[in-house]
Amino acid sequence: MRDTKDHLIVALDVPSLDELRQLCRLLQGEVGMVKIGLGHLGYGLHEAVDIAHQYGHKIFLDLKLFDIGATVSRSVEGLCQLPIDMLTVHGDPHVVRAAFEGRARGQGKFSILAVTILTSLDAVDIDACQFAPMPVELLVEKRAQLAVQAGADGVIASPAEAKRLRELLGPSFYIVTPGVRPYGADQNDQKRVATPRDAIQAGASHIVVGRPIIHANDPLEATRDLLLPLAGMTA
Repeated sequence: MRDTKDHLIVALDVPSLDELRQLCRLLQGEVGMVKIGLGHLGYGLHEAVDIAHQYGHKIFLDLKLFDIGATVSRSVEGLCQLPIDMLTVHGDPHVVRAAFEGRARGQGKFSILAVTILTSLDAVDIDACQFAPMPVELLVEKRAQLAVQAGADGVIASPAEAKRLRELLGPSFYIVTPGVRPYGADQNDQKRVATPRDAIQAGASHIVVGRPIIHANDPLEATRDLLLPLAGMTA
């Protein structure tokens, strides 16, 4: 059985390295992984990764890479220098294939996760992008299947799609779900959300939680409270 904390990825979306360092120290040994992302570019992405690594955290590098294949491939090859455990790219097959090739050249050991549809989007947003009309859930399924066929180790999707994706992809693929909020918490800019327990029950292997933890008066207490309903669960 997996340790309960292994399900949790905490998004360290804070505006300074000092705050990031404080959270890394506070959450040491309490969470499965921490998320470093594009928000850290302005004050030092490498430094943020180094700090998290120094405190023994596994690292989910959420860059959502998207570009021509050659650029993605070179970027991923370079990222193989960093002590990361997961890396996100957009789920377009040419992007996933390029990331897979770059990881192979760089001899990286991290998992590549494909973004399906951002959890801050809903059907209205999808229609505004002029995609062929289809339910969001179906679009997520199609993108997930194409990404896995192209070599992805798993996908990023909302909790609303986790159950169907687990049925489609089987037990060994990662399904990482942002848009997770404790019961009663504000949704903020997320639109397709669920509680931590609901997300894991639906088939998520990992949940990503940021503001309900990092903006709490006591982030450590908030983390432990969030994990309590997950005790004894597996995914």
